[in-house]
Amino acid sequence: MREVTVSRVVDATPAELSEWLDPPTIVRAEGSFDVEAVEDRDDAVVVLAGGPGMALPLRFEDRDGAIYYTQEGEQGPFSRMETWIELEGADDGTRVAVRSSVSLSAPLPFGDRIAAWKRKGECSRLLEALVDAFG
Repeated sequence: MREVTVSRVVDATPAELSEWLDPPTIVRAEGSFDVEAVEDRDDAVVVLAGGPGMALPLRFEDRDGAIYYTQEGEQGPFSRMETWIELEGADDGTRVAVRSSVSLSAPLPFGDRIAAWKRKGECSRLLEALVDAFG
């Protein structure tokens, strides 16, 4: 399992960012998957993310003020994937930190490193989309 973290200060309030950071928008902003379906549950939102030849259910929850999401079940490319998005007030806006842990389900040499590299790119695209939306 590998962990990656990216962060950036965005010129917006935590409340403005929280409103923008809904589960389907997060999936689209990461840039790897399309949103196929969204299911609101009592304790979570599940987004079915689709890409070439695969569908990946992502379960979004609020955990201690952070947005937390993970691959739900065993359907998808990861044996495990968890991501936390945390917002913290800063002098010139809000610091957005995205931390993701990932482990690839395929037995490839350096598979977890490759998965972490890809997740870092997705998390960075999310931050770029935030900057573009509030810049």
